Amino acid sequence: SSRVLKGVVNAAIGQMTDSREHLKLAQQFFQIVGASESECDTIPGRQCMASCFFLLKQFDDVLIYLKSIKTYFYNDDDFNWNFAIAQASCGSYKEAEEAFLQIQNEKHRSEYCYLSWLARCYISNKKPRLAWELYLKMETSNESMSLLQLIANDCYKVGSFYYAAKAFDVLERLDPNPQYWEGKRGACVGVFQQIIQGKESSDLLRDVISMLRNTSNPQVEFIMRVMKKWAKDNNVRV
Repeated sequence: SSRVLKGVVNAAIGQMTDSREHLKLAQQFFQIVGASESECDTIPGRQCMASCFFLLKQFDDVLIYLKSIKTYFYNDDDFNWNFAIAQASCGSYKEAEEAFLQIQNEKHRSEYCYLSWLARCYISNKKPRLAWELYLKMETSNESMSLLQLIANDCYKVGSFYYAAKAFDVLERLDPNPQYWEGKRGACVGVFQQIIQGKESSDLLRDVISMLRNTSNPQVEFIMRVMKKWAKDNNVRV
């Protein structure tokens, strides 16, 4: 219908130009169609309601409508994209990861938005190595720097300190910002604690010490001395 078209056009203009007015109009057009008696139980009607709630950032409501029509869109990349972002926005990272991985379109899969959301899902699902591999496949650019920052901070938050340390180490070498050193120091000490507790392999200690050596800071010597003493006392080669 013409209202759906108006909704789509206003949403596109609103997102491209960051115009709240256009986004509000789009949301209203979608709501009129989705709530109308003739459309409320149809697939397009439910898509409109999902779009309306998507623009309002009410992702729990988006999922109610998308789940009701999911069986009709199993291999639809655009549907899976919206479904994945709504799931991730609600903190359902396992379901979001599955939906992101169902997307086949190479254009979607190479976009930074896709890579950053997928990395966030991997990290939240305790697969930080896969997030790191996404970064390794990227060309060096502002986007790869942004992904590194996301990996560093998200891994730190969930206690995946080894990959947080790796990301902060690269960031620090690209830009000697004191915050990167603080992040790396905290992550390296975090890995060391996990090694002592038996939660991480002692084989990682050599890598941690090597990352610390990349920083010229007076604190490095003290931290390395503590690590090397523990390694010697526990017969770990570094």
